[in-house]
Amino acid sequence: MPAQKLYAGAKLRETRQRLGLTQKDFAAKLGVSLPYLNQMENNNRPVSTTVVLALAQEFGFDVTELSTGDAERMISDMREALADPVFADDPPPLTDLRLTASNAPALARAFLELHRAYRQTHERLASLDEALGREDSRMQPSPWDEVRDFFHYCDNYIDAVDRAAERFASAAGARTVPAQAEARLAAMGITVTVSDQPKLRRFDSETRTLWLSSRAAPETRGFQILHQLALLTQDKLLEATLDLARFQSEEARAIAKIGLANYFAGAVLMPYGAFLEAAQESRHDLEILSNRFGASIEQVCHRLSTLQRPGAKGVPFFFVRVDQAGTITKRHSATRLQFARFGGACPLWNVHRAFETPTRFLRQLAETPDGVRYISLARDVSKSGGSFGAPTRRFAISLGCEVRHADALVYADDLDLTNARAYEPIGISCRICERTGCHQRSVPPLERRLKVDPNERGVLPYTVD
Repeated sequence: MPAQKLYAGAKLRETRQRLGLTQKDFAAKLGVSLPYLNQMENNNRPVSTTVVLALAQEFGFDVTELSTGDAERMISDMREALADPVFADDPPPLTDLRLTASNAPALARAFLELHRAYRQTHERLASLDEALGREDSRMQPSPWDEVRDFFHYCDNYIDAVDRAAERFASAAGARTVPAQAEARLAAMGITVTVSDQPKLRRFDSETRTLWLSSRAAPETRGFQILHQLALLTQDKLLEATLDLARFQSEEARAIAKIGLANYFAGAVLMPYGAFLEAAQESRHDLEILSNRFGASIEQVCHRLSTLQRPGAKGVPFFFVRVDQAGTITKRHSATRLQFARFGGACPLWNVHRAFETPTRFLRQLAETPDGVRYISLARDVSKSGGSFGAPTRRFAISLGCEVRHADALVYADDLDLTNARAYEPIGISCRICERTGCHQRSVPPLERRLKVDPNERGVLPYTVD
């Protein structure tokens, strides 16, 4: 498959402006003509190899930033939105979407916000919701979706919070991180008490007591101690980060603050530099990392998906968690694979089979319709209620990366990466999936025409041109 041309005009222009250079000076340093630079900045030409090398040599630029970030996510999100039946059957070509995401990202975001508002209105009407009869009928994104998109477009990496967590972890010395956190709380006059209670964590500010559930796993209790410590000691940092995010509702801001406290806890438990080094040394063996850092498998997978610090990036992973209905409850991708914003994940993906094999890792070689190949790990992470009769929360997680990073994964050993038949065809969402012969298709692709013959019946009652 030929290499995809790299159009990164907005990023190139942003880099030049950050350096305070004119187009003429920037072109001279990159070794290209002024008209050529102008064409690249306006996405009339792809960024050449010469320019990529010059960016790295002249400015120490992390060239991986040119091919990642908002653009690919927005392209995926726009394709899914345009697959909505409300639009015509002839959607804009992919080249137009790429140009919009690169040259007019604000317009792309506005379109996505408008579509999200439409979906919410439609869903409320369908459920006979009375929202349109209220005095304030202006539609806003749900707080949960707004927070999810905040982390999504931050590449799931919050630099200031991550570095603050790393500094705290480095001060722990010989103590384990949770023990250091508990000692810090004790110095603040807060007592940590473990008792048989259904809530994972409850902080009583009057008695200065942090209650933790004895039903939770030890790594969960340690994580909750760190979460509470973040809320008590990092409030200014968390609030400043929230101010920059400019959430549209207090509910979204409150949810995001919990997310940032969770981020701090995970980054303290698995500090960036030490965790990245251990991940590379163990070839991303999840069980070794779990034991070494006292974290759960899910916590380790989530942390691996955040290793996107400029100048010190880890393997670009995707990470997702689904429930038994196939609904995505957590998602992030630093790869070209972007998850559906609405609905479930592709049924051919191995994450759905993980429920059938508790505590086992499932490996899958997969190929998306764009020809990109991935290696994917899946495992169930069901969470017991801790007592007889208490409900078990059942989830499955998947962690994966492009096959070109397979040498960095112990899980790729003994897999036949060169055999094209070893790769299962997966998609993102049936409405935007281009595969014509998928036996698990739930709805027709909106970008193709259908043929229906009443005298023939295959796996599906139609064929796709």
